[in-house]
Amino acid sequence: MTFSVHTHDSWGVVPIGDYTSLEEARKVFGALREDSWYRQDGTVKGIELVEHSPQGARQRIDWFAFREEGG
Repeated sequence: MTFSVHTHDSWGVVPIGDYTSLEEARKVFGALREDSWYRQDGTVKGIELVEHSPQGARQRIDWFAFREEGG
């Protein structure tokens, strides 16, 4: 299995990277979640961590939504 991290923004889904281990993907996911630019930008709505099976199926295993300030 492989894993990927994506952001969701005003223009759609943006792939950040593909990873061979869940540990590595979780590190990237966590770093983006805490990144001040992503928190303050306002156009990035959330990030997701996706698992890819060898048969081509995808499953979201984690999601984080950035909350807009004042809302």
